[in-house]
Amino acid sequence: MNDSDSSPRIGQFVLIKQGRDVGQFAVIVDILDDRFVLLADGDKRKFKNPKKKNVNHLEFFDFVSPEVQSSINETGRVTNGKLRFALTKFVNEQVTDLKKGELFDGERRCN
Repeated sequence: MNDSDSSPRIGQFVLIKQGRDVGQFAVIVDILDDRFVLLADGDKRKFKNPKKKNVNHLEFFDFVSPEVQSSINETGRVTNGKLRFALTKFVNEQVTDLKKGELFDGERRCN
């Protein structure tokens, strides 16, 4: 397994699989070590008060928000609005597509 594929990245989207926030999506805003990351969603979990989470309790998506990643890399922080926007966009575009793919075998249906 390629190490770069398995290691978390700042700005990466995750689904929380264990704990009080199970089933919620979040963005990685910092990587503490090889076991723990800090998550925020810009809503209940603000950037200033991120959640420390064990990587074993997360499902990683192969999507990184370039806006969040560049903001953190350039300034060391990101606005909660930008986090909310990135998460909403990700959930609406990617997660909805994934669910449609599972439900309809990749067939697109319009309402």
